[in-house]
Amino acid sequence: MATPRNVAGTGSSHASLPVVCIVTVDHEFLDVLTPELLPWFQVVVRDSYDDLTRWAREANVAAILLDIDTQGEDPYGGLPVLNDLRLMNENLTLLSMSRAKRISVQKQAFAAGADAHFRNPIDVAELRMILADILRARTENAERERMRQQALESSRFQDFIGASAPMRLVYDTIQQVAGSSINVLIRGESGTGKELAARAIVALSRRASKPYIRLNCAALPENLIESELFGSERGAFTGATESRPGQIELADGGTLFLDEIATLTLPLQTKLLRVLEDHQVQRLGARTYRKIDFRLICATNEPLEEMARTGRFREDLYYRIHVIPIDLPPLRERSGDISLLCEYFLEVHCVANSVPVKRLTADALSIFEEHTWPGNVRELENLIQRLIVTTRHPEIGTNDLPARLLAHSVAAQEAILLPEEGADFDAQLRQLEVALLTTALRRANGSKTTAARLLSIDVQRMKYLCRKYSL
Repeated sequence: MATPRNVAGTGSSHASLPVVCIVTVDHEFLDVLTPELLPWFQVVVRDSYDDLTRWAREANVAAILLDIDTQGEDPYGGLPVLNDLRLMNENLTLLSMSRAKRISVQKQAFAAGADAHFRNPIDVAELRMILADILRARTENAERERMRQQALESSRFQDFIGASAPMRLVYDTIQQVAGSSINVLIRGESGTGKELAARAIVALSRRASKPYIRLNCAALPENLIESELFGSERGAFTGATESRPGQIELADGGTLFLDEIATLTLPLQTKLLRVLEDHQVQRLGARTYRKIDFRLICATNEPLEEMARTGRFREDLYYRIHVIPIDLPPLRERSGDISLLCEYFLEVHCVANSVPVKRLTADALSIFEEHTWPGNVRELENLIQRLIVTTRHPEIGTNDLPARLLAHSVAAQEAILLPEEGADFDAQLRQLEVALLTTALRRANGSKTTAARLLSIDVQRMKYLCRKYSL
């Protein structure tokens, strides 16, 4: 096993410098390179590939300069080692060097994972500058990633992502009500995360380890919802071959979440009200009642106040479930969270689809932030999933977005008029002039006089412009 040799100074200020490992047996080269690196790096020298991957994993090295034809019968035996190092750590700075003049060796080094490759004779000053630049770029990228993750974490609350004022108010309300057993009504448009809010309340409550039963009241036909809620005894109705508990009974000791409660019929509302008042449930076909203890959380996107006023929802039940209301804001009212949500969904769904993490261009993000998102967070997530699959390049730009997003977007129009990378002003003007002239001539059936009148210019100027652009 090769023993690393530290040739750096021992001062405390030097100890804070990044560690660079040089793997070579070329002592003459080391004598030239080491003095060039020492003022900026700690330098460790190894003369063997043996156990290099394990050592690099355990040692706090920032970069490795690998002489790929140092040892072994294979003249480029260091290439597999280079590849192993890259597979071990994709963020490790790897530089390779060789005495080979063939360009194919350089290509193989890059393919194996090298960030830069040098051929003898090596300009050590250039090597030092390139090494410093790569390390600086990696450090800056790592810091940006750290800050990005920190921002994402600080905007996280249970399963929610968002740091806007409306969402902070939601988080505060959830934390205030979670510790009690008071009934909660969660209101919000479709796709705003009502079930996420219910799960957050349960997770922070004393009933977190108890049953959590969820029932979508709109998902079952009217003839099944009653037995699903209250349970049934054997023979209670055709097909009831055995006794079974309902969702309310299953939630005993825990929490029952009724989504889309506004769809319950008035008779079922009456039965639910009785359960909430008496804390007892009676199965269909049963003569006895069962004592029940559960916390009720309801959700709706309907105006229950209006439904209660018009008799479509029992007023007394409304007041029973409306003890603590939580109103979830639509996405159009929390536009500051869109970039955080996009970043989160891109990361999650790229990993789920086994593709490298993609990102939105600045122009595309501006269009996302300008969109009203009638389907709210659910619509945003679904679109991100679609774009991950349909976009082949690492950046999702305006050209990748669906037409419905672009149609009324000021940001999209600006991106078309002036791309993010800039535009040639004179060339754009020429294209516009040619487009206007061509359109006018086509509508005028080739008559320059008529075309000039359409463009509100004199005929002589029209003829001059046609000669200028060979029209």
